[in-house]
Amino acid sequence: MAYIWLILGFTLLFYSGNWLVKGSTQLSAHFKISSLVIGLTVVAFGTSAPELFVSVKAAFSGVPDIAIGNIVGSNIANIGLVLGLVAMVMPIAIKSKAILFDWVIMIIATLMLILFSANGIIGSWEGFAFLSALIFYLIWSVWQSRRKSRKEALTYPTPEIKLPTSIFIVLVSFVGLYFGAEWLVKGATELARTWGVSDRVIGISIVAFGTSVPELATSLAAIAKKENDISVGNIIGSNIFNIWAVLGATAVIKPLGIANVAMLRIDLLWTILLSVMLLIFMMPLKNGIISRWKGVLLFLVYIYYIYILF
Repeated sequence: MAYIWLILGFTLLFYSGNWLVKGSTQLSAHFKISSLVIGLTVVAFGTSAPELFVSVKAAFSGVPDIAIGNIVGSNIANIGLVLGLVAMVMPIAIKSKAILFDWVIMIIATLMLILFSANGIIGSWEGFAFLSALIFYLIWSVWQSRRKSRKEALTYPTPEIKLPTSIFIVLVSFVGLYFGAEWLVKGATELARTWGVSDRVIGISIVAFGTSVPELATSLAAIAKKENDISVGNIIGSNIFNIWAVLGATAVIKPLGIANVAMLRIDLLWTILLSVMLLIFMMPLKNGIISRWKGVLLFLVYIYYIYILF
């Protein structure tokens, strides 16, 4: 039965996340919100929504290790699994130095998590700190983008769906995310008991894989459209959102206790290792290429990490 809950949860989270992005984008278009702001907020939140719902549900279900493991595991999967697979399908060209700033922010977010988790609990104050950092990051990103394109007119997407339909899609997507998260956490906890492994291992591996599917779909779509920077930017942005938005909001709602701080620190060091590999592979930033063999290396490091988990 655990496998059925997992499959149902994965499926519902995937489609609900896509519906949320579509509905929210159309809703934003109706209210004349620029494409820039939509990209930085709506799409980023949409791809991180499965992680948010799963982590909050796990926290309230008394399995905080799944809540935290889901975030950390998703960040590891985003670089090793998602970017690795995308680069193996088609090499990713890096055309902008601006991506370095977002990479640094991703590292800062990871280091903040290491610091805040040192005492064995991520409480409300730490959650507020994460959310505050996210707000400053978004304000800075919007300001920088507008400053660079000050002479260009802002573009406003044209609504393709009527306003009531857009609202309905968003509401249905939230319902889907709620039940998808509930079924996924239920299946994951049952599977952990069946396999005799910890909630942390299930959260980092299986649950994180499921919640990283939207990032994989978005990155593959970006590569197909030759929008290489969006592919990498989507991953880095999602990793920032996962810590500052998802973990921040979860900790504010329900403080998270950590069963094994030492193991979490090791997991976060793996995150930093893959992040540093990504930076090296992107060099030089204005004309770099994440080639197929680099994608293979990222993928193999991820597979090895999952192997030693079990």
